[in-house]
Amino acid sequence: MSDNPRPAPSDVMPGDSVQPGRPVTVNRYTVGARINHWITAISLILLALSGLSLFTPSLFFLTNLFGGGQLTRAIHPWIGVVLFFSFSILFIRFWRANLPKREDVTWVARSGDVLMGHEERLPELGKYNAGQKVVFWGMSALIIVLIVSGLIVWERYFFTYTSIPTQRVALIVHSLAAVGIICIWIIHVYAAIWVKGTMSAMTSGKVTGGWAWRHHRKWLRELVAGKRAGGTPAE
Repeated sequence: MSDNPRPAPSDVMPGDSVQPGRPVTVNRYTVGARINHWITAISLILLALSGLSLFTPSLFFLTNLFGGGQLTRAIHPWIGVVLFFSFSILFIRFWRANLPKREDVTWVARSGDVLMGHEERLPELGKYNAGQKVVFWGMSALIIVLIVSGLIVWERYFFTYTSIPTQRVALIVHSLAAVGIICIWIIHVYAAIWVKGTMSAMTSGKVTGGWAWRHHRKWLRELVAGKRAGGTPAE
């Protein structure tokens, strides 16, 4: 048995690559990954709007976006099904790159430097930082809670399989999970806008070499090392 420590799994994914030029660009997301992301994002927004419209009479006016109360009630769970399957594909794509790493602990411990923009005081990071990983795993857990509780209260197909008390508890859990996932989504969007250059990753699929060097230097080093070796570590 070798005494050498096992190398940490690479954060480089198929499609990640460095493109020389002025400026240097880095391919961060494939077309398929971006389509998958936006289907998930749009589904979550529609689900939030339709769910809030049914949550309280003060927001019932939002049902007009979906053709009225009855249609909103019918459409809402089906949007949830789309979200579940779309996010499941997203999860399969990205779960490995979102596994916790040792540098994530240091990043969290220096969260003050993160907020102040002192990137030079932070550890070199892979494709995702600890904050992005918390969003990913938080979303994953809450979507499971939402789909399970949502199926329990879906009267059209599952009403007869559970008791009224169970459905009441499921409805409370569903509501709390919905509030939680909306809060995480807001944080996710705010962070994407706050960190300049991030939005282009999910629109064009590319970021600048400077952005990658500043925010995800370890990931960029792996890409460059793989390019020099004639491929990427993911191949």
